[in-house]
Parts: sequence; C-alpha cells; structure tokens
Amino acid sequence: MNIISNLIPVLIVVAMVAVIVRARREPLWAEAYRRLGRNVGAMVALVVMILYGSVAVLDSIGWSTHKNDQRKTIIDRMFSGLPPERTYSAPMARFTTGEPHTHRLAHKHLLGTDAIGNDVLYETLRGCRTALIIGCLTQLIVTPIALFFGMLAGYFGKRVDDTIQYVYTVLDSIPYILLLIVLLMVMGRGILQICVALGVTTWVSLCRLVRGETLKHRDRDYVRAARALGLSHGRIMIRHILPNLLPIVIITATLGISANILAETILSYLQIGVPPDIGSWGNMIDAARLELAREPIIWWSLASASTAVFVFVLAVNIFGDALRDSVDPRLRS
Repeated sequence: MNIISNLIPVLIVVAMVAVIVRARREPLWAEAYRRLGRNVGAMVALVVMILYGSVAVLDSIGWSTHKNDQRKTIIDRMFSGLPPERTYSAPMARFTTGEPHTHRLAHKHLLGTDAIGNDVLYETLRGCRTALIIGCLTQLIVTPIALFFGMLAGYFGKRVDDTIQYVYTVLDSIPYILLLIVLLMVMGRGILQICVALGVTTWVSLCRLVRGETLKHRDRDYVRAARALGLSHGRIMIRHILPNLLPIVIITATLGISANILAETILSYLQIGVPPDIGSWGNMIDAARLELAREPIIWWSLASASTAVFVFVLAVNIFGDALRDSVDPRLRS
C-alpha cells in the first residue's frame, strides 16, 4: 500500500505531462494553449501548482541507505540535518518557547517548531504529497463516473435516465458526512481509502450537471446530422457532445480538487482523516487549533498549514477558471 501511495504523485504528474503534450496536437487545445498563454494570472497559478507538484514528487521518491534503515524521501534527506528540538520555538528564534526554563536551539527554523520540536516547514512540505493525492486522485475517480452516468442519462433518456436518477437521488439523500464516516470505518484510515470514500460520495453533483448539459446538446443540429450520417451513439457522445461539456467539467473538477483538499481537513478534525504518521495539512491544523489558547500564543503551525492550503486552492481555482475560458467555444474570437 505504501508503494502504491508513493507512486501515485509521480504517476499523476507524468499523466498530466503526457496529456498536455498530446493535447497540443488537437486543434481545439492548440487554440486553448494560445489563449491560456496570454493569461498572466493563469501562468502564475500554473507555476505555483508545478512547485507544489514538484515537492509532492520529491516527497514520494525515497530509498534506504542500508537494509535495516528506514526509507527516507528526498524531502526527508533535505531536512535530516535538523534534529528535533525540545518543544515549541517561534520562527527564526534562537530559544524554545513556553517552558519554565528556555533552552537554546540547535538550529534556526524558518517557520519555527511544533509541540514535539519538529520543524514546521518540513511538516508543511510533507503535506503537499497528501494534498495532491487526495485532491487529484479523488477527482480522477469522480469525473469518469459522473461523465459516464450523466451522459447516458441525458442522451438516452426514458428508462435509462429514470434509473440513473433514482440511484443518485437515493445516494444524495444520505447525509454526506455520515456516509463518509461509515465508508471510512469499513475501509479503514488511509490516503487511498479517503480518496475512494470521497469519490463515492461526491460524484452526484457533477453527474447532474453533465446530464443537464447533455439534454441540451442531444437535440442540436450537429447531433442530428451525426445520427443521419449513421454514427454510433458512443461516437456521437465522445466526439460531438463531450467536447461541449468540457468547460463545465473543467471548472467543476477544479473546484472539486479544492473541495477534496478542504474535506481532508474536516476529516482530520473528526479523527478519521489521514493517519498521524503521514504528513498532512489537516493533521497540522487539527493539532494546532488548541495552541491558540496558550500563553504565549502558538500561531505559526496553524498559519503555515492554513497558508499552504489557501495558496494551493487559490492557484487551482484561478487556473481552472482560465482553462475553462480557454476551451469554451462560445468565448472564442
């Protein structure tokens, strides 16, 4: 399981690069690339996403020097020269914080240390891998399911539409957080389990949107012309209807990535999120929420994790909006 979770960030990045390279050959995406390249905000957001993805990959690639040694990733080795301190220390401080007798720190820590003396910057960087997996892998589970059932319901209608609507209406009637807790209790705690549980519980909203858009496009002239030419239903849906669904799918998928990352924070608060031994912004926020009542206030762990979440979510949303505008045929000049 650990090997799979370590391979996932690398596979996600490689798959994205392959899709980008292949998509440039398509006329639709070639125009989208030109429009996207002129959007400064989108390019800045893309750079931020690449930085987060690079950190996630570095935290997934690791090895052990000796047979009995613990496996260390590249991020672990970058911070291996910083031994744990005794307790809290403020950013760039020289002494620990909150003890009757303060102690000199062995090293300066850019973002300070947490309750057990671990470097906050190190813990924040470790959270990138978890956020990338939960955000992207969950959406890779959600999007194909929603597209498949939504397009089937909207294109064929009648009994197919009634059956699919009945299934997702029943699923949507169950309280979201309750269903999520039950699934995680059955499958156990872990990154992959969280992705599957979130995927099972969050595909309904996108499915409804896809169904509604497919209903609008199935009777358009270009679809009728394709039927008259004898094209199969599958080819019509993939080649003619699906490209017109891309704008709404892209913006919904990017918002879904953000929502998945934020959902992990809520699950950590409920003590059913990522295990404590795995780096996670949700675990950092959960551990730091009671520290604001201390004297002096321990704010840097909460601020670091919250800022990391905010920057990543904002970059994903900005890039998603720009990408949606670039591929929307109605916005082309």
